[in-house]
Formats: sequence, structure tokens, C-alpha cells
Amino acid sequence: MDVEGFVRRSMHKDIPEGEIEKLLQERILDIKNIDDGFARDFARAVIEEVKVTSGLKGDLFEYEHAGVSMGEFGVGSRGSGDFYAHRKIAHVIGQTSAQVGVDQMDDGGVVEANGQYIITTVDGMHSRLSDFPFLAGFHATRATLRDVYVMGARPVGLISDVHIADDGDVAKLFDYTAGITTVSDALGVPLVAGSTLRIGGDMVLGDRMTGCVGVVGVANHVTARRSSVPGDVLLMTRGAGGGTIATAALYSGNADVVEETINLHFLKACDALIRSDVFPHIHAMTDITNGGLRGDVFEIAETAKATVVVEDAPLRGLIAPKVLALLDKLGIDYLGVSLDALLVIVPPEYADEVIRVVGTADVPMERIGFVREGPGVSRLIKDGVEGEFLPKFREAPYTPVKKVVDRPGRDFEEMKKGIDRAADAARAKKERVLKRLL
Repeated sequence: MDVEGFVRRSMHKDIPEGEIEKLLQERILDIKNIDDGFARDFARAVIEEVKVTSGLKGDLFEYEHAGVSMGEFGVGSRGSGDFYAHRKIAHVIGQTSAQVGVDQMDDGGVVEANGQYIITTVDGMHSRLSDFPFLAGFHATRATLRDVYVMGARPVGLISDVHIADDGDVAKLFDYTAGITTVSDALGVPLVAGSTLRIGGDMVLGDRMTGCVGVVGVANHVTARRSSVPGDVLLMTRGAGGGTIATAALYSGNADVVEETINLHFLKACDALIRSDVFPHIHAMTDITNGGLRGDVFEIAETAKATVVVEDAPLRGLIAPKVLALLDKLGIDYLGVSLDALLVIVPPEYADEVIRVVGTADVPMERIGFVREGPGVSRLIKDGVEGEFLPKFREAPYTPVKKVVDRPGRDFEEMKKGIDRAADAARAKKERVLKRLL
């Protein structure tokens, strides 16, 4: 619970200060095992801090509101709203000297230093794995390593950031770190730095945990999405899922399926490719995570400015059987959920060699589509008929809560206007403050 947010909302509703204090005291006592006097003093202190920080004016204290909440716009839900918000983040950042910048919506960023490419990526832990710290750390680490590998880089060091709310058990730190270093030790990529904080300091009660894992890699050949060209073919490995599938399994009462996600197949396949002679001929690689194939192929098509066509026929065979059975049982769209499969885009004459090299890591791989001339759109061939292949507003709902919130909301175009306005205002503020500093 965000006690500061509770007080600000209550004041906005013109609830009398004494009533706010009483209500907040009751909520604090619901969560914390403390005496009434401590809870009352804490509530009063929060109210006082909110009062003295309300109504401040100027660039450093105010921001342009979009009038759209994160949940309403689907930010973090790996669908069309999320993709739009990320492009607006790139708008705020603007042009940079990066070889591959955030505007390209790739798996990682690339800068050049001393004749080598330096790749950085970061992945947040799955929000629903807060009560399962080891799984949270394990899957966040696999995810960030996947992202650096698919940019064509060998990982050299990991960093970790973890935030646990005020009432969380300190042991979560250690279990989360154990999950990270299980992957780290297995691949020989050291965890070298990090940060440990409480969520919101004293202002967030409860035991919720969140965090991320980042990685730095080095490369001589970058396999960015923009390098996909007409004539290329798409190859995909078998996927068994990661944090998303683990979450779907846990919250549907199918915890036994979580075991399917505890593997390093993807990372070993990438490592084999980077070490092989065929690697310089690979144009692009990505992991099937951002809203599943629907999301990733859509973004590749936009970035490469070409039409990317996926063939449905081989796809079900490229999902681990127990995972596929789970998706079918729960009615989850396998095209719209993270599978943690490797997608390689390569000229057709090198496809068989890529499949052979990946096979040396005991990972099955097949052709699933191709790139052709045309506008930057994605298409799907199903039962011999080609049609649209677009991301939904959110990724396929894969827990009971996600099924409830996956409903029609406000008009998307209307919400975009508020998002545009807020992003423009943030960029303008950046320019004003930058001008003052320089």
C-alpha cells in the first residue's frame, strides 16, 4: 500500500484531515504489527509531508499529466498500448550517438567503443513472481541474457537492482540473488554490481518485491532487427517459456509446469551460433517475448520497413508439449504470449547451417516464415490463407486477474492524444533544463 498516494487522493477528495488520519491509521494497523500510538504518529507524519510538498510550482516539481493511467494504456502489458508508449519514450530521449538506439525498439542498445560494439540490456522481474524470489531472479537473468545474445554479443557482466517493500522479509534479497547467480554461474557471467532499496522507502507498506537484471556484452557483429531484408527466412527454436509461462502455471494451479521453464536451452543455442562460422551471415535475431510472435514480428516489420510473413503450420510443434498443453487448457493464444523461443532472420542459403548449429545445443529449430518487399507490416498464413497479424491491445491474458482486466477500455486514439501531449511536454522540459545547464 502506498500511504503517500492514499493521503494525496484523500486530500484531493476534500476528506477532512482528521478523518484521513484515522483511516490511514487503520490501514497501517491492518498491515503492520505495531501499537496504535506508533500508527497514529506515522499517519500524522505522512499527512504533514504531503501537505508541505503539495502545490509546488515550476519545472522541477510539476509535470504535464496525460490523464491516462498505466493500466488503462496497457503499459507493461506487451501490446499495442505498450509499444506506443515505448516509442514515445524514444521521442523524449531524441537522437543519440548510439549505433542502435531506443528508437529502433530492439532487444538492446548498441554503442561503439575502441573498435568494438558494446551492448547493454535490462529486464525487469515478472511482477507476479514477488512471492517466488528465486524464480523472479532466475527468469529476469535469463531474459536479459537472451536480449544481449540476440544482439550478437557475448555477455561479460551482470548487474542487479532489487526493491522490496518495508514489510518484506530480508530473505527475499538472498533468494532473488540465488536465482540470478544460478544462471550467472552456469554461464560464467559474473554478477558484478547492483542496488538494493525499499520500494518507496517508508511510504509503501507490505512485502511486494520488484527489480531488474541488466547485462553488458561485447560484439564484433551486431544482429539488429533493422538488418532484416526481403528474401530472408525466419527460423524459430522450440520455446518452453520463462517468467510469463511460470506465472501462468503458478496462478492456474499447474505449478508442475514451472519445471519446464528451468533450462538454459536458448542461451546455449545463441552461444553456439555466435561461436560458429555461420554467425556473420545472420542478419537479425530476437527472442519471442514482447506479446509473443504477434508483438515481436510486428516490431521487426516496422523497424526493418519490410513485410514479415509468419506461417502458422509449424508453430505448435515448436512449443514444449507440456507448455502447449497448459496454453490449450487455459485458452491462451500461443501467438500472443511470451514463448522465450529464439527467432533468427537469415538469407535462405544459410538457413540449414543455422539449424544444424543450433541442433548441436540439442535445441530443435524450423523455418516459420520469410521477409518480402512491401510496407512495414506483419502477416500470418493460416490454412493457406494470408491475413493480418497484429498485436492485441495487451498480450494474451494468462492469469485469472489478467482475464478480468482484459476488457474494452477507453478510446485508444483519444488516450494517445494525452500520451502525445505529455511526451511532448517532457521533451520540452528536458530542453529547457538542458539549456540552463549548458
